[in-house]
Amino acid sequence: MRITDPKALRAMAHPLRIDLLDLLGRIGPATAATCARHLDTSQASCSFHLRQLAKYGYVEEAEPSQDKRERLWQVTDHEQQWSSADGDPAALELEKVFVEREASRMAAWSDIRTTTPEEWQRAAFLGGVTAPMTPQELELVGKQFSELLAPYIARIKDHSLIPDDAKAVRIFMHGAPNEPLAP
Repeated sequence: MRITDPKALRAMAHPLRIDLLDLLGRIGPATAATCARHLDTSQASCSFHLRQLAKYGYVEEAEPSQDKRERLWQVTDHEQQWSSADGDPAALELEKVFVEREASRMAAWSDIRTTTPEEWQRAAFLGGVTAPMTPQELELVGKQFSELLAPYIARIKDHSLIPDDAKAVRIFMHGAPNEPLAP
């Protein structure tokens, strides 16, 4: 989903809403109560924020469960994209919130890494590289990352493709000039 509407961008730039999108993307359709238990917050808060996400098309009601009284929510698209290139304040704020959350996730992994199974410790990675590129080459690298991840992203929509020993893995990609460039 390519997000361009400033109101929709502002609607997503809330930490709990980002958490809700992430959670529903990982566990599939869920009620506000289920989300609240996973996110250690109130059902009322989750319900309000899910309705706000639905207002802007990020989530929708899923097929009803056995208990028709429960409202199940699901994401409409597992990937959200936006651009702050035009300087839109809403896009810049969402980008800032997103980067801060990713940095927190990386720091949290560092805190718990040694308490996780050894195979996951070995498999996890963190790194960076500074390489000379043109804007066109950097754009190509971004597309290549997306293509590399496509088979794994397909598992989100078709759970039958998920191996039994798989866990949800967060991969953060970022590519930008290493230093500020003069306009």
